[in-house]
Amino acid sequence: MRWWLALLLLCLPRPLPAAEVRLEPAPDQPGAAIKGAAPGDVLILSPGRYLGPVVLDRPLTLKGEPGAVIDGQGKGTVVTITASDVTVTGLGIERSGSSNENLDAGVKIVKGADRAQVTGNSLKDNLHGIDIHGGIDAHVAGNVIEGRQNPHMLDRGNGIYLWHSPGAVVENNQVRWGRDGIFANSSSHDIFRGNLFRDLRFAVHYMYTNDSEISDNISIGNHLGFAIMYSNRVIGKGNMSLGDKGHGLMLNSANDGEFSGNLVRGGADKCTFLYDANKNLIFDNRFEGCAIGIHFTAGSTRNVLTGNAFIGNRNQVKYVGTRDIEWSFQGRGNYWSDNAAFDLNGDGIADSAYRPNDLMDHILWSQPAAALLNGAPAVQLIRWSQSNFPATQPGGVVDSHPQMQPVVIAVPPAIQAMEAAVAGRWQGEDSHDDDAEAFATH
Repeated sequence: MRWWLALLLLCLPRPLPAAEVRLEPAPDQPGAAIKGAAPGDVLILSPGRYLGPVVLDRPLTLKGEPGAVIDGQGKGTVVTITASDVTVTGLGIERSGSSNENLDAGVKIVKGADRAQVTGNSLKDNLHGIDIHGGIDAHVAGNVIEGRQNPHMLDRGNGIYLWHSPGAVVENNQVRWGRDGIFANSSSHDIFRGNLFRDLRFAVHYMYTNDSEISDNISIGNHLGFAIMYSNRVIGKGNMSLGDKGHGLMLNSANDGEFSGNLVRGGADKCTFLYDANKNLIFDNRFEGCAIGIHFTAGSTRNVLTGNAFIGNRNQVKYVGTRDIEWSFQGRGNYWSDNAAFDLNGDGIADSAYRPNDLMDHILWSQPAAALLNGAPAVQLIRWSQSNFPATQPGGVVDSHPQMQPVVIAVPPAIQAMEAAVAGRWQGEDSHDDDAEAFATH
């Protein structure tokens, strides 16, 4: 380096190091400290209650010691982030307003506020917990969000609401009560992983959210587990839906996705529902203990199902069609708990193909009044004839290479205890989940 350039660099003013400022509860805090803060400063809130709303309009860190709470006083959003590179961590954030029109929230990240970090906070009694509303590359992690419990679920807000916010990573949060755990709308390239959802409408609700990942999340006792709607190229892997009411996994107009290693167990209606969902790869999942293992309709075509386990569902598959649909891939089919199969050569594949439905299933689904004849001798004769004369079988699902052993997905003991606590929750309640369009409301 030339000597004169080095001298010039030495003469330039150097940025001041970031300051740490400890605040005590006061009527003007933390607002006054924010106005006087330099970029990069760390404002530490000592224990106590601070009055909101708070606006973070410059890159800094707002950090709470245990017992530090920002109280929104029931007006608007409690903490609004309008600048990039802001961190909010370790705080209690409570009592937002109640305007759904304004999306009142505990924390709101607006457009232009990129790379926000919202971590390790406790959010209670807010309409929406965290609203990522246009900010890019947000990181929302390790928060505990307890939503409202209004008698009408649609009057509640979402735990985490995400709109047009690509690059968001939402991980290791716990969300309970409210409406949806995560509602993502019109976004892309997001990752939702390792979150726990309880006592909600949907655990995860995707609308027009493409090229994204949902992995290792747990849904317990919700009305619906994971709803992927009008979204393409979604990866859903390693998730659990335990004791959810309607569907564990729903693909509604979702295409070109990949869903693997998921466990759906104990749902009251359908483990999995495909509605106009096409060209998805669905493999190595376990669907267990539902009224219907999988229901697919409305022209769902060119999906590949292989390596899945259908265990103890009252109806393993619900499908009405006139042509055969193959559910095996490259010589590997699925496991069916009601398939009395033989494997004489010991290769792990049953020696004969399996059809989960017969002609009477088709009649009962298309003509519900025929259920009155279900125990009649004529019905039993038809079923016996089809089991002995396969040529009389209707079109439908055919698994040419059924597996002899099911995929096993372990559930941690703590999660099993939560699952047991909601067992039987939905017994006796009506379900209206057949209408997929009913789920399009936000």
